[in-house]
Order: sequence, then structure tokens, then C-alpha cells
Amino acid sequence: MIPWVHLDTSAIPGETACLRLMQRGDEFAIVVDSIELMNSRRSGSERALATLACARLRDRPRPRMLIGGLGMGFTLRAALAELGPEAEVVVAELVPAVAAWARGPLAHLFAGSLDDPRVTLHETDVHHLVAASPGAYDAILLDVDNGPEGLVQQTNDRLYDVAGLGRAHRALRPGGLLGVWSESPDRKFKSRLQRGGFAVKEHKVRSAGSGGRHVVWIGEKTAPAAPRAGAPPARRLPR
Repeated sequence: MIPWVHLDTSAIPGETACLRLMQRGDEFAIVVDSIELMNSRRSGSERALATLACARLRDRPRPRMLIGGLGMGFTLRAALAELGPEAEVVVAELVPAVAAWARGPLAHLFAGSLDDPRVTLHETDVHHLVAASPGAYDAILLDVDNGPEGLVQQTNDRLYDVAGLGRAHRALRPGGLLGVWSESPDRKFKSRLQRGGFAVKEHKVRSAGSGGRHVVWIGEKTAPAAPRAGAPPARRLPR
């Protein structure tokens, strides 16, 4: 058995836990504590996040997509393979070291995708880009942490709670798509998506070969988002 080699460690902004980049032969993994967040040999569901969304964007001549979480580049590469030359892909990555690994020991996995003229990389929390961009995107794809039940950052809850889904809803153009990756099913989250004005399809996708199944939700913006609990009713203008 080839042993794992520790290549690098990076702090996670705002957290005490650290990310570690590991290598075993030609296999790479990103680990937090003892939990493997991603592995270069198990990428099926990350790629499906992009392909499922892109299949529904084909009628849009200049689609603009936001990807939250750079990871090992599988979602980005799959999106670029599906989208045309007029598309724009904005990527948000919170941890600067992950972006550095993409141009260093993981460069072969990215295969030059970060140099694609359609791509813009921001080293920031995707939450900030969503909140600052009303009506800006045809699709937002979130592969952040372990999904709605995060392991790494408690602040990631603000992407997946009622308010966070409301911000994503506002950041999408009419008929836009919100794609969310998760390690496991979550009925409560699916219900939140539906209450937030999204028509939702849930896909169970294998991570690789005979490996376990992950979940990808694709929500289409079809209705106004439901008001937040406790929010005052909308005022009617006098006639």
C-alpha cells in the first residue's frame, strides 16, 4: 500500500480547522481533520452538478454562471466543456491556498481551465458575490463545504438557510438555476428550496464507479421567493 504524503496545510479563514492537501501515488485528496472533503478519483457528482445545469442553459446565448467552491476543478471543467464561447463563468474560492494548489500540484487536474478567457476567479466568499449581484446570473452552482449540512464553516449556513436562498433567488435572472451539491439527502433543505420559489429536481449521482451516491439539487427560479418568517406583509399602494 502506497502511503499518503502530506503536501501542504492551509488555514480556513475564520475557522480553527485547517485544510490539508494529501497525495498517494497519482491520487490526491483535500482533508479537514480526519474527514476527506474531496478526492481526485471520485468526481462524478461534482461534474454532474455542472452538466445537469448546463443542459438547461443551452437556449441562452450568453449564459453567465457563478460557481461557489473551486475544489479540484471538476465542476469548472465540466461547465466549460458544456458552455459555448460566449459564456462567462465566475468562480469564488474562499481559501487562497486552494487556488494556489490549482496552479501547483493539482494543475494537471485543472488542465488550463483557469486560463480559459471565459473564467474569472475571485478569492472571496461566494456569499459576497451572490449578495452583491441581483439579477446577474443564469446559474449559481454551490459546491461549498459538504453541502447544506456543512462540516468546515458554520458561516456556510448563510448560503443554505432561508435568507441565503432568498439572496440566491434575487441574484438569478428569470428562469435561472440554482444547483447545490450535497454528500447526502436532506429533506428539510429540499423543502426550503421549494418554499424559496424554486421548482426543484433532486438527482442522486455516483461519485465514481461503484462508490456512494451524492445528491445534486437543481432548482429553477419560477416564482417569487416566499417571505421570511416574521417578515411584515407587503404594503398595498392606494388606488
